Amino acid sequence: MTQVKTGDTVNIHYRGTLQDGTEFDSSQGRDPLQFEVGSGQIIPGLDKALPGMAEGERKTVEVPCAEAYGEARPEARHDVPRATIPDHIPLDIGTRLQMQSPDGKAVSVTVAHVTEEAVTLDANHPLAGEDLTFEIELVSID
Repeated sequence: MTQVKTGDTVNIHYRGTLQDGTEFDSSQGRDPLQFEVGSGQIIPGLDKALPGMAEGERKTVEVPCAEAYGEARPEARHDVPRATIPDHIPLDIGTRLQMQSPDGKAVSVTVAHVTEEAVTLDANHPLAGEDLTFEIELVSID
């Protein structure tokens, strides 16, 4: 039976949950996720779990935040004067926005806190600081 090795292109179905069981992503109802094992296309903790798996095999993988999206970094949170944000921009807590960094790169941020004077924008990945659980099924090795 063929087993996954680094460099193989694989197709997996997955379900990702937080430690409290809340689902944050799933391939259910979609095509399997395809990627090259060991290429850095997916989070390291999930990538490491695939070598040795055989087609049709299922497993549950616990991925600590350090092997997922990293720790939440306080320096990635910035207070911006509310008056500098145009009125048409939604400022509901949890809203994802695109900003431009000083070097011209697009940066995704989340509205984390809003007061009359300031808006706290968080550039951490939404899953930073979270330990994750994945239920995976190896559909095929190409």
